[in-house]
Amino acid sequence: MTEQTFGPYGQSDRGRQPSGLQRVNGYGPPRSGRAYPTSATAVPSGYPQPTATGIHGKRRNPCASWLGLPLITLGIYTIVWIYKTNKELSEYDRRIVVDPTLSVFAVTLGVLLLAPPLVAVWRLCARTRQAQQSAGLPPLRTGVAFTIFLLGFGPLNLQSEINRIWDRYPTAVEGQQVPLPA
Repeated sequence: MTEQTFGPYGQSDRGRQPSGLQRVNGYGPPRSGRAYPTSATAVPSGYPQPTATGIHGKRRNPCASWLGLPLITLGIYTIVWIYKTNKELSEYDRRIVVDPTLSVFAVTLGVLLLAPPLVAVWRLCARTRQAQQSAGLPPLRTGVAFTIFLLGFGPLNLQSEINRIWDRYPTAVEGQQVPLPA
């Protein structure tokens, strides 16, 4: 697909000099009138480069996530915990791509097939590892975390590991944008 440039009102500039506004991924210029950069780098060298940022998640009590709330809610909190944990990890590091709803479906309805819950738990352990690496922490071992999960201590272990990520930002509150060191 060839790139086609547009004028200030969206008309084609075919055959004329480009106006600086460029069609990106099949979409026209922004309505604000700002031009897309035509070079590969958005910020010229010599200027401060933007750092990666993420959203700070909620620090939870590991014992409550593992035993207290699941007992009170007859296991429903575990499903809520899986959803929220996957969502927070993907918001913390945008490179972690996950649909939390699919993880919940894999853990609940996937029990009929046996494999989907195991895959969902393995991937949650891997996402926790990836988020720890992004935070500049020594990452947990996915296989060990998965084994601990299978032994019944999964939320206790994983929530403790996730809390280590949030503890990297002692002054940040839930939902605040934080820099990613790695």
